[in-house]
Amino acid sequence: MSIKENLHRIKSLLPKEVTLIVVTKTQPIEKLQEVYNAGHKIFGENKVQELVDKYEVLPKDIQWHLIGHLQSNKVKYIAPFVSLIHSVDSLKLLQEINKQAEKNNRIINCLLQIYIAKEETKFGLDFQEAEELIASTELKVLKNIKIVGFMGMATNTENKTQISSEFQLLQHFYEKYRQLETFNLKLEILSMGMSSDYGLAIENGSTMIRVGSSIFGQRD
Repeated sequence: MSIKENLHRIKSLLPKEVTLIVVTKTQPIEKLQEVYNAGHKIFGENKVQELVDKYEVLPKDIQWHLIGHLQSNKVKYIAPFVSLIHSVDSLKLLQEINKQAEKNNRIINCLLQIYIAKEETKFGLDFQEAEELIASTELKVLKNIKIVGFMGMATNTENKTQISSEFQLLQHFYEKYRQLETFNLKLEILSMGMSSDYGLAIENGSTMIRVGSSIFGQRD
């Protein structure tokens, strides 16, 4: 199937409250243009340099999401235009995003990345660290960021029961904080699920999925 057909097939299966992020990592501009021409304008990139390079040459009405690990010293490159940062895993990073957002006269939406996998290679805050960050006085002074949800990645395993249980943990944590609202925190997004597990993620409350290979085909 073509990229356009894959895209429309996946979108046709999604509940209306679930947003699709097309993951464009390592994909050439021509393929991204195909997705755009098919009417989809929400893209996710893993690496800052690749994100900046693609932003510069593609149409400016694309919403760009940074979904990969983000180092504090790279924030300044995406602060002028990024729509959502999925991978906030420390107060220090949040403070830098706030600083760069202020320089650009913007409020940048962020997701806290929560560590739910049984893998040491994944990044993220554990539940206690996230609770401490949410309750901290340091968060309360950040006027140029807004925490709009949580993101999590399940273990890379064939065990669907394990994947579901990990997603459930994050969904319960998300629900715990749904009613909390401050000037820089209001949870509306639960970003869980990739090509291999987005069906399970949606069953467990995901409102945003990140899909690449199911649209573009497997990377070489």
